Amino acid sequence: MAKVFQIIFILSTLVKLINAKRASNLTVRPTELAIVVGNNDSFSLQSKVPLSEPVTINLYSTHPGIATVEDEALLNDTTKVFVEIQSFEVGRTDIVMNTSSWEIGSLDSTFLRVSVIHSDVLSVLIIVVGWIYFVAWSVSFYPQVILNFQRKSVVGLNFDFLAYNLTGFIAYGIFNIGMFWIPHIQDQYEEKHPRGVNPVLINDVCFTLHAVFITAVTIIQCIIYERGKQKVSTVCKGLLIVAWLFALITLLITAFSHERLITWLDYVYYFSYIKLGVTLIKYVPQALMNYKRKSTDGWSIGNVLLDFTGGSLSLVQMFLLAYNNDDWNSIFGDPTKFGLGFFSILFDVLFILQHYVWYRGNTPKLENKERYSEIGSDEPLLNGSSGAYYASVE
Repeated sequence: MAKVFQIIFILSTLVKLINAKRASNLTVRPTELAIVVGNNDSFSLQSKVPLSEPVTINLYSTHPGIATVEDEALLNDTTKVFVEIQSFEVGRTDIVMNTSSWEIGSLDSTFLRVSVIHSDVLSVLIIVVGWIYFVAWSVSFYPQVILNFQRKSVVGLNFDFLAYNLTGFIAYGIFNIGMFWIPHIQDQYEEKHPRGVNPVLINDVCFTLHAVFITAVTIIQCIIYERGKQKVSTVCKGLLIVAWLFALITLLITAFSHERLITWLDYVYYFSYIKLGVTLIKYVPQALMNYKRKSTDGWSIGNVLLDFTGGSLSLVQMFLLAYNNDDWNSIFGDPTKFGLGFFSILFDVLFILQHYVWYRGNTPKLENKERYSEIGSDEPLLNGSSGAYYASVE
């Protein structure tokens, strides 16, 4: 028995030594660098542990035509060493490293991402545009909430749109929280994309949590305020049931197969696909409802204008980024992201035309009751401020 424990101890010690050898003891600062084309810049290397002797770090640029770096750097103890980078052409390259020193360990996952750009001014503009559209999207929920409160009614606001929105934001929130806060999922992403950057930032998480909260507030308004005969459609209920059943079944497969069939990273990505699907269809019920009523009464145009502003600026930012980095694949290489943004803007334009052109000033009248019954609508028919009237469709 003592020998068994001895063997276990030796094996565990070996595992620790192997892991220690594989772990990197080199600090690279910064880990990302933007340089205006034709300029030079530098980054630092520093050992995390005292060195018994000087160590040579070999450096390579994956795209030397974009930027080059000194061939090697010599580390002495924990002293910080600066390495110069020279840029030649707009684009992106990675500075990768290796060493034979066992004290430094493996540098397989240690690298510096370099972006050679056209202009620093554009970089600042890209950040400013990003914050503007972030604020526009965040604020876009409130005009509808305020309108509902002022009218004490949600007549004219489509319930299918709200149901899709809530599911979409919850799904997107699960994806963002998993990618940003759960170490196991982050490790799987890093393993799958060793030189990739986590696509989820803290503002993504905050935006999603806020969106779920304010959408829930709007749904509460639908419960307590006048809503007429409006309700969530059977088609909407069916699609949402399918979406959540899919999420539940894949959850069980992931958990009980111990990730042999589906990893947790794959599982959270399924929620991003649910969000994509919801975004494709969520505007349709509201647009059809406006068409049937020949009115946008009860549907906040402020929400639409802010959403249009946010969506347009997000596309502007994508184009500015693509130009500044000569990376047009970031737009056309990801048609899903670009297509969904463009698709949302098209619906915003449709809503703007409905509100300001086609149905401008229209309020559903009592005399239209017969026409509403013919097209099968059970939407409320408002007659100015005199009260609510409903088309009865049995």
